[in-house]
Amino acid sequence: MSHHTSSSAPPRRTRRIVLLGPTVLGLASALFVVRRPLMMSAPRCMSGRWHGCYDTFNGVVLMTLVALPLSVLVVWALAHRRRAVGVASPWRTSLAEVGMVHGTIPFLWLTMMPGASPGVAPRRVSLIPLRDLVTMGTGGIVGNLLVFAALGFFAPVRFPALASVPRVLALGAACSVLVEVAQYALWLDRVSSVDDVLVNATGAALAALASRRWWRTGAQAPSDRSRPAPVPAG
Repeated sequence: MSHHTSSSAPPRRTRRIVLLGPTVLGLASALFVVRRPLMMSAPRCMSGRWHGCYDTFNGVVLMTLVALPLSVLVVWALAHRRRAVGVASPWRTSLAEVGMVHGTIPFLWLTMMPGASPGVAPRRVSLIPLRDLVTMGTGGIVGNLLVFAALGFFAPVRFPALASVPRVLALGAACSVLVEVAQYALWLDRVSSVDDVLVNATGAALAALASRRWWRTGAQAPSDRSRPAPVPAG
């Protein structure tokens, strides 16, 4: 038994190394592609200027990347604290909590950015499903799919009550409705569209499917631990 365990460790370590390589290359490639627009907004962001940094896509992306080491540090601190008090799955729980926040706030910030004439242009509401998908374009559809993707990916991992694709779909729809209502109430010169709700909720559900392996394992573990041991005969 011990021989089998020791023999399976090297292949598992090899798989992790193989997966880590493409991940690092992908991140490096993404940073190489966006390096120029990020460097254009860096001086304004570092000087604390609102205009040209926090009200632009490049500035939000730059701040998200700058805050990434801090998020990693928070995950490490939470995991070690939970491990010290004997909490089950401390790393997965901590990563899920920080991942939800770090991956959702930047997209919420982008969706709440005002348009060209906030407070002046008439409020616009689109309640006919699928009508705005044509005008969104590929970039708009992908962006809307990512708004609550981090929430859909990590929420069922962190909260067993959400370990279901329909529940994550409902959560994404509810959060999206709140965003659309806020855009309308704050008069941001943005269209409050039912298609945004549909695409945002779909993105959350697809992300939940991507993390299904982890939240299904977490949901089954308590039932396995609580199962009574069989009483030996005789």
